[in-house]
Order: sequence, then structure tokens, then C-alpha cells
Amino acid sequence: MDAPDTALRGQNTPVSGCLYMAFELGEKSWKLSLGDGGHGPSRHTLVAGDLNAVLQVIAKAKARFGLAPQAPVRSCYEAGRDGFWLHRWLTEQGMGNLVVDSASIEVNRRARRAKTDRLDSDKPLSMLMRYHAGERRVWAVARIPTEEQEDERRLHRELGRLKQKRTAHSNRIRSLLVLHNLRVTRIGDRSWNHWWNDHGSQLPAGLAAEIEREVARLALVVAQIKNIETQQHQAVKSGAQPAIALLARLSGIGVGSAWLLNKELFGWRRFHNRREIAGCLGLAPTPYSSGESQVEQGISKAGNKRSRWLMIELAWNWLRYQPTSQLAQWFNERFAPGSKRMRRVGIVALARRLAIALWRYLEYGEIPPGASLKP
Repeated sequence: MDAPDTALRGQNTPVSGCLYMAFELGEKSWKLSLGDGGHGPSRHTLVAGDLNAVLQVIAKAKARFGLAPQAPVRSCYEAGRDGFWLHRWLTEQGMGNLVVDSASIEVNRRARRAKTDRLDSDKPLSMLMRYHAGERRVWAVARIPTEEQEDERRLHRELGRLKQKRTAHSNRIRSLLVLHNLRVTRIGDRSWNHWWNDHGSQLPAGLAAEIEREVARLALVVAQIKNIETQQHQAVKSGAQPAIALLARLSGIGVGSAWLLNKELFGWRRFHNRREIAGCLGLAPTPYSSGESQVEQGISKAGNKRSRWLMIELAWNWLRYQPTSQLAQWFNERFAPGSKRMRRVGIVALARRLAIALWRYLEYGEIPPGASLKP
């Protein structure tokens, strides 16, 4: 039942002596629920980002629950647009904080479940107490990168957004030209200028001006893409990114792909086995087994989506550029003769195996069996 006061009364659980705090972070306001495991929660609404108010609320809650001023504080909030700055600040204040995956927080399975800001903050509070009482699998806790590691992800993420904008501008220009039965294959290069000089005069003045503005925006995006790609190649050539250079030595993996894999997956995360890699990528299976019902629901897709998408693309590249490798031969023997659907299933399995092979390549220096290196 949705009764947070009842759910948070844990007199018989070993969570007393500490203050527990859950954040519900909003754009304009924050909702805080605080408890000690033996009393009903204390709820507060603060202006978003007001850190002094957070400290005041903590002091009031400790006084209300009869805790000592130096009593430890354990907090949590859902991973989202605020990122990790709040986690770092809470840690600096001596609090033990957890950043949890929003999708792992329990929800009521009724057809019409109650949802309010109060319930949204009370539920993580009760789960936080359960976590520190020993129920470690109650939710998924995010691994926190350092400020330097987080900043290193900016370059390739901006590059991905710029490439999307490049495609959007090109498609918009082609759509505007089709309105007057004009079609062009390349936009923005030298051949475009000649084509535009010959055909641009056929268009109405307003439409021609709009296309010229789109072309100018496209040129700016293309220039920024070239600038970022140049930065990446220079960093690899200078020896500042040895792990990326090592990945880029494998045929079928370019500098851009190696950069993304290192900054998103292998560069700062620590894996102990192949299952952890598959789980982080969201390429782990999700079986449904209940009684006599045995259903395979496909991959979980619960991990890093950028790395997962890239591994699927690299799996196709691996078949093309590493045809003599053991992984490519395994795919060709098992899935290539099958239907189109079976090949799509097989490429996911190949992506998972390839990710494990690349991890071993970086961690232990084991070149994937049969793989060739660039000269």
C-alpha cells in the first residue's frame, strides 16, 4: 500500500543512529524527505540549488529526531539532469551519498497508482534505509566519475550532436528543393556552389534566402565537426591517449569509435568479468521464467546507450574488416546462413563477444584471436 509513514517506521531494523535523506530534484524546487528509521519522515520543499537551506533542514531534522549534531547523514537522489555536482558537494560535507538509477526504483503495479512529489521522495527514502540495512540489491547505484573523467566525455558527445545537426540541415535543404522538383546529391561542397549558381535563380526569393541561411548553418556545423575530429587525431598522435591509440590499431575501429569506447566504457569503469561488461552495455539477456512459462525477452538495453549503439556498428564493421578472425568465423557459421532476423539476433551476440574481447585486449593485452592490426 502507498503509506509512506508506515513503510518508513523501521523500529526493528538496524538503521537507527543515522539521518537518512532523499532528494526529489526539480528545475525550480527540491523535495526532501528525512528520517531516522524510527519516526515518520520529515518533508521539506526548498528552492532548487539552495545548499544553505539543505544544511539547515538537516540540522532541524537531527533536532527533531533526537540525533546528535555529529550524527552521520546518508542521502540519495536519482541520476538525471543535475549530474554529479550535488553528489560531490554532499561528499565534501562528510555525507554518504548514492546516485541511483531511476529505472531501478520500485513502483506500484496497480493500474492506477498514486503519484505525487511526496511519494516520489518518500519511496527512495525507504529504499535508502533498506539499502543500508543490508539489502544491497534493492536498486542500481551509479558509478561516479571524477570531474576530469566527466569533462573528457564532453568532446565526443558534442561531436555526436553536431553530426545529428549536419544531417538535419542537409535533409531540410533537400526537402526545400524538392518543393520545386530540384534534386541534389551533395550539399555544402564545391560542386554545390556551381549547382546553386545555375539553379538557385529558379526559386522564389524567400525560399532561396532560406536555403542560403540553411547552407550557412550547415557550413558552420561542418567546420566545428572537422575541428573536433582534428583535436581527437592530434591527441592520439601525440601519445596523450594511449588506450585510444591501442584500440585504433585494430582494423575496423577508427579513432572516433575508439575515443567514444574509452571515454564512455573502458577508460574509467572497472570490470571484473564478462557479465559486468554485458550488463553495463545493456546487452545482457532478460529471461522470463515463471512456472511452465519460459520466454526470452531479448537484451535488457539498460546500460550505456552510446556504447551499445557503437558496439552494434562495430560488430558489422568487424565482419567486413576482420573476416578471418575467430569472432567473424563464429558468426558466419552460426548466423550468416539464417534469415535476416537471425542475423540481427546474431549481430547483438557478436557485439557482446566483441566488447568482452576488446576489454581483454585493453586490460591484459590479449589480441582477439585471428584479428589483424593496422600497419
